[in-house]
Amino acid sequence: MRQKTFTRRIILIGMILAALLLTTLVVAHPGGASSTARQIRSQSFQPKTLQQMIAEHQLASTVQVLSSQPPSVIIQFPLFPSGLKKTFPKATGVVTIVQGNPAVSLFETVTVDVANMPPDTTFTIFFIEKAVKPFGHAEYVADLHTRDDGHGDISFQTITLVAFAMDAANPGTSQDQSGLASGVQLEHLGMWFSSMQDAQKILNDTTLKGTPFDGGNPPLHAGPQAMTDGQDAPVF
Repeated sequence: MRQKTFTRRIILIGMILAALLLTTLVVAHPGGASSTARQIRSQSFQPKTLQQMIAEHQLASTVQVLSSQPPSVIIQFPLFPSGLKKTFPKATGVVTIVQGNPAVSLFETVTVDVANMPPDTTFTIFFIEKAVKPFGHAEYVADLHTRDDGHGDISFQTITLVAFAMDAANPGTSQDQSGLASGVQLEHLGMWFSSMQDAQKILNDTTLKGTPFDGGNPPLHAGPQAMTDGQDAPVF
């Protein structure tokens, strides 16, 4: 009886060790598609590469590459008031994008900080094809609600440095930092009033029309763009 119990324990321990070994191999050697994606991102988004792109005007001059511990990469750029310009001319914003270790993560952490904004107001954040009208393709990524003092911040995680949009029936191609890619690159960021009623009240303009920059019912219930990076060249 003891011999059988001992044998079972040996088998169980062997199974556990085998499982641990398999897990180690999977982590150390990810699948082909993921490995390729990590390799592309690791090669494309190094600080020196990004700094060179800024010098060559491939990225906007407002973009800064911050000091970071390799292999992390941190870039930052400001936001400027667009629809808010007349009523809140001192509104400011800064976007910080952190790419961690590409070997273990395929997405970035994005933090948006704003100040001197309308208080107690919700804004939607989109990655967009163009910084100003007609904006082009867009992708909703987050909401930001300001506090009573007009300050607000939000952090979220999503694929950012290679964000793109497409029509699956006609995907097309475009250039991104890694070369020729599918779809249309989303390389700008904008913020919109989540509510048209809020926008009309804050901007003191009842003639404002609704926009599609917020989901839900009814359609076109969002207000105009409030903040933008305002650049012709990409910011990420």
